[in-house]
Amino acid sequence: MQRSQMNIYNIKTTTSESLDDIGIVVDGIRVLTALDNFPKDCSMLVGLAYALNLAYPKELRYTFEVFQKLLLRVDFSKLSPKVNSLKNKLLS
Repeated sequence: MQRSQMNIYNIKTTTSESLDDIGIVVDGIRVLTALDNFPKDCSMLVGLAYALNLAYPKELRYTFEVFQKLLLRVDFSKLSPKVNSLKNKLLS
């Protein structure tokens, strides 16, 4: 897996008529634009990282793992010990 910088951006507009510009940036390149809501954008970011086999940022590794494995149920059978502990606490 290669390490990449992944972000969700939100550019607020000053007029009430135009929509905010929300999208996803990987290594400084806008790869998805004109997205409409933040929860969907988080799912798209996790899916994009999974599809491109990108490594999650080290400081957000467990956050992304919870999104991917607990919320989206992708690779649900392969949980790290920390995420497995969280799952058990949530289900008890």
